[in-house]
Amino acid sequence: MTERKYFGTDGVRGKVGEFPITPEFMLKLGWAAGRVLSQQGTRKVLIGKDTRISGYMLESALESGLSAAGLEAAFTGPMPTPAIAYLTQTFRAEAGIVISASHNPHYDNGIKFFSSEGTKLADEVELAIEAELEKTLTCVESAELGKASRINDAAGRYIEFCKGTFPSALSLSGLKIVLDCAHGATYHIAPSVFRELGAEVTTIGCAPNGTNINDEVGATDVRALQKHVLEQKADLGIAFDGDGDRVIMVDHLGNKVDGDQIAYIIARESLRRGELKGGVVGTLMTNMGMELALQSLGIPFARAKVGDRYVMELLQEKGWRIGAENSGHVIVLDKVTTGDGIVAALQVLASVAATGMDLKALSDGMTLLPQVLENVRFSGTVDPLQSEPVLAAKANVEQKLGEQGRVLLRKSGTEPLIRVMVEGPDTDKVHAYALEIAEAVKANC
Repeated sequence: MTERKYFGTDGVRGKVGEFPITPEFMLKLGWAAGRVLSQQGTRKVLIGKDTRISGYMLESALESGLSAAGLEAAFTGPMPTPAIAYLTQTFRAEAGIVISASHNPHYDNGIKFFSSEGTKLADEVELAIEAELEKTLTCVESAELGKASRINDAAGRYIEFCKGTFPSALSLSGLKIVLDCAHGATYHIAPSVFRELGAEVTTIGCAPNGTNINDEVGATDVRALQKHVLEQKADLGIAFDGDGDRVIMVDHLGNKVDGDQIAYIIARESLRRGELKGGVVGTLMTNMGMELALQSLGIPFARAKVGDRYVMELLQEKGWRIGAENSGHVIVLDKVTTGDGIVAALQVLASVAATGMDLKALSDGMTLLPQVLENVRFSGTVDPLQSEPVLAAKANVEQKLGEQGRVLLRKSGTEPLIRVMVEGPDTDKVHAYALEIAEAVKANC
């Protein structure tokens, strides 16, 4: 495959004010995307964003570029990423654009594209956009310039869609839930969804100010949620990330329930109802405990490369419906076209409501092996993964673990990090092994 210059595993992402997350580049990106997408028909593109203050600047630049290419921009305001995927389909738009850096801090931002079918753009479309970026920006005739408009009922449409994925015969009545919206794009969506389905809802992380997104709240840091669940004696807690495509849950005892466990619960419930088609797709990071638990149920399992786009590709290849990353990306293809935190959480709660089992009992069906992830920041000028000392450290740990564990070293697709993952039966040894390899990586960056 041709190497991408700008697009990573999840769109274009970086620090605001530094290339490519600058007004100049966003203007050119909007124009280039418009040139490619305008060949498809309706000449309308939806633009949504999370709650970062930089979203205002970037959406204006994108709109100018799209207009210069002759495409109309329809703005939704702050909306979860999966909402834009859904609305792009319902409005029959050429594409959807989300301005978000997902789980990253507020000073980062990024651009994600969705096709008219609500899926990530195909590789050839991304490459076509990159090819246009190398050309000189031009402008269509004045009469052909794209207009801008606002969609005022976007939130209401998406709330109703989410509720529609929950079985109509069931209710959340009697459940006390704490929602953590990460001061992000779900802040005005998720509380309404769960309340209208009957739950008693309290919230944290629902006061975005432009710079507090993902700041010690949300799916990447559930400590605040764990504390509130225990203090309020809630039945469970649900945490979303800044753009709402990830979900992590917390049971009534404060135990974290990650993406692997969520996918396992959804798959087992689908099996119980006789609705499971095929198996479950995980990634190279998926805990071995999930693989073993699914195996005991007779449910097939396959691993994709890390990244929800690769989970989606393998799901489509196999014709399966359920896929997940342990970080909280959960895809339920008979409900949605991309990872959706709210919809995934609703499928777990459908199992709670149908079986009468609490979240802890449902997640106890699989036993997670101790897994440690160490992140090492690197400059990007040297590839430590090809260093002899790093390879030797990895081989040494793999020899000690044998067939009872795994080692995975990889570059993050969204941040300048080397991720060191070690998994095995002994927690203390796994920690020590991960630090041993991480130190080798640091010394060779």
